[in-house]
Amino acid sequence: MTDARPLCSGHLRSGLRALAVLGLGLMLAGCNGLGGRTAPPVVVAPPPTVQVQPPPRVDVPAMRDPARFYTPAHMAGAQPIRVALLLPFNSPRDNVRTLSNAIYNAAQLALFEFDNRQIMLIPKATGGTSGGAQRAAQEALGAGADLILGPLFAEEVTAVAPLAAGARVPVVAFSSDSSVAGNGVYLLSFPLDQDIERIVEFATLQGLQRFGALYPQGTYGDRARSAFEQAVAARAGLVVAATSYPADSDGMYEPARRIAASYGEGSFQALFLPEGGAQLKTISPLLPYYDLDPRQVKFLGTGLWDDPSLALEPPLHGAWFPAPPPEGHAQFLTRYKRAYGSTTPPRIASLGYDAASLAVALATRPAGERFSAEALTDPDGFAGVDGIFRFMPDGRTERGLAVMEIRAGGAVVVDPAPTSFRPPLF
Repeated sequence: MTDARPLCSGHLRSGLRALAVLGLGLMLAGCNGLGGRTAPPVVVAPPPTVQVQPPPRVDVPAMRDPARFYTPAHMAGAQPIRVALLLPFNSPRDNVRTLSNAIYNAAQLALFEFDNRQIMLIPKATGGTSGGAQRAAQEALGAGADLILGPLFAEEVTAVAPLAAGARVPVVAFSSDSSVAGNGVYLLSFPLDQDIERIVEFATLQGLQRFGALYPQGTYGDRARSAFEQAVAARAGLVVAATSYPADSDGMYEPARRIAASYGEGSFQALFLPEGGAQLKTISPLLPYYDLDPRQVKFLGTGLWDDPSLALEPPLHGAWFPAPPPEGHAQFLTRYKRAYGSTTPPRIASLGYDAASLAVALATRPAGERFSAEALTDPDGFAGVDGIFRFMPDGRTERGLAVMEIRAGGAVVVDPAPTSFRPPLF
């Protein structure tokens, strides 16, 4: 609903502290992170198993016994930098297991391409539950994790946060729920509110001031409604018509009819549809069916629209949505497929790549500074395969997003993403 480093990236620090040791440009792989070599297949370890019985509660400081930190035989005598990766590899849901393995693969790919032999990735399975995430965090901290990447879901992050904070180990999680950020938790994700801010800003700059909205029922729809109303009001716009719809396709007809009927004589200029996947493909054709012409009303979406299959949906042709700059992600996909086969990973698998790359970038710093709050919240940010991003002091992520337009041949950039967080010089 989460992109820097050595990532494909390089630290976006102004010349002074620009992670020059890595000397990598924005497009990691595109910047030839492999030095022109063909990447050999990456060997991925099988997903870790989870203990059936929960371990006894252990005081976190007591777990941090350096004598018990995990060091594989081949790193004996070295000083490894231990990076835990907490994901629901063993979730009962097929799609969650697929996503978890793809994020893990992407992280492995980053470590291979940047070839930092000090980094040791410690994967732990969370099961997708708060209890499982807590046990995984205990194990990772007991093994000596210097940084935790993940977990994926908000409830998992909430369970992990106090354990990590007690051990003074930062967490770079993949949840898009900003309420779980802060106190040592940084969210490397695609925040919904920033998606909405970006698309509303662009739409208003094009002269659109009156908006309609169709929200999915549920927590996500409520968050979208709140963020959209705030973004529109901040730009002196008006939400003149809005309704919500249930998840079942039969229940979408009446809300679609109502929003189309409210259009009347041009009462709104744009319609916001914070939906994706099959649900979007179901509801979008209902709008022209009820005489809401997409050639007269501009359809607006969120990052959920970053889906090549939407080019096959004629009602969405000409619609706008926010997304990371596409070039870096396309290069990432090429390298991922070369390493793991032809299957295209889930869209947010790239978060694993950028997270691992961030760890590699910061690992070049002295031990006491590498994963500090000051390092993680560098105001110049980082550049990854999904564009520039930076962590705010409250743990939220700020991203540089492009605006895309859906066309029959695929989405195209109509407003480029920024390449720096520094104000432009005039």
